[in-house]
Amino acid sequence: MMKLKMKCKQICFLLLPLLIAQVSVAQTPQQRTIAPPQLPNNLKVPPNQVLQFGERATGVQIYQCKAKSGNPNQFEWTFVAPEAKLFDAQGKNNIKHYAGPTWEAKDGSKVVGQVKAIFDSPNPNAIPWLLLQAKSQQGNGILSKTTYIQRVNTVGGKPPVQGCQNKSVGTQKRVNYTSDYLFYSATP
Repeated sequence: MMKLKMKCKQICFLLLPLLIAQVSVAQTPQQRTIAPPQLPNNLKVPPNQVLQFGERATGVQIYQCKAKSGNPNQFEWTFVAPEAKLFDAQGKNNIKHYAGPTWEAKDGSKVVGQVKAIFDSPNPNAIPWLLLQAKSQQGNGILSKTTYIQRVNTVGGKPPVQGCQNKSVGTQKRVNYTSDYLFYSATP
């Protein structure tokens, strides 16, 4: 009986790492491939552009309460900047997104974009879809040759409807959003 208990302990000891590996694999983010959805013409990239990769963003859109331009007695939430992490198909975060709008990869490459076109999201509670053109790039990594970026499949991120008034001028609100970002470069 003692030998049987020892054998069981040895087998359990050997199987434990395999069980742990199975559990950790089951808990990794689901892999997904991002492909461009059907887009309106104003959000399409020029024909010489090639999709390099797409990543899923999770983050916030930051808004600040300000007096309306031309009417200091009325107030509104004004967009300040995004703040998001982008995840590849394996669920790995390798790009951060912030004011500029800027995308910065962990490999040191960076691209700053400029909005070229806007299209209302099919989801009325989501921020618009965008086409952006690169106005500068840095580094030699995954973003260094980016020429166009599309923001699509947005969820959330719209400014608050209420809460901006005289006594709250200057306060900020962070509104959760998700979207897909598609990165293009010119055909060589």
